[in-house]
Amino acid sequence: MVIDLERMAPEALPAELAVAAVTFAELAAGPHAATDSTERARRQERLQRAEATFDAIPFDAAAARAYGRPYAEVASGGRKTRRRRAIDLLIAATALAADLPLLTRNPSDFEGLDQLIGVTPIPKAAD
Repeated sequence: MVIDLERMAPEALPAELAVAAVTFAELAAGPHAATDSTERARRQERLQRAEATFDAIPFDAAAARAYGRPYAEVASGGRKTRRRRAIDLLIAATALAADLPLLTRNPSDFEGLDQLIGVTPIPKAAD
């Protein structure tokens, strides 16, 4: 949710927000994946702004224990559990362990997990 936070409809956001440490890891990889120096700088700024704004919810032992449940839900639905999906499952496990809803611009990334966690789509702000 940290990505493009400024573009999200403020009225759709809760008063308090939290970010999974795994999300920070995903953001930290962003500058290294960019081939364009301007895009690399933009991604680095996004990471720094997020780190300055939010405290991370750690991926701790409780999240590690919870990971099996979203993994099983996705696997039993015949969807992939590896590569890019693995990060989404770690984020879902963090939300599950912390008993928090998961707010996202991409609800399809968390398809099939609504029995475990509240997945709330966040719309973009009107232009």
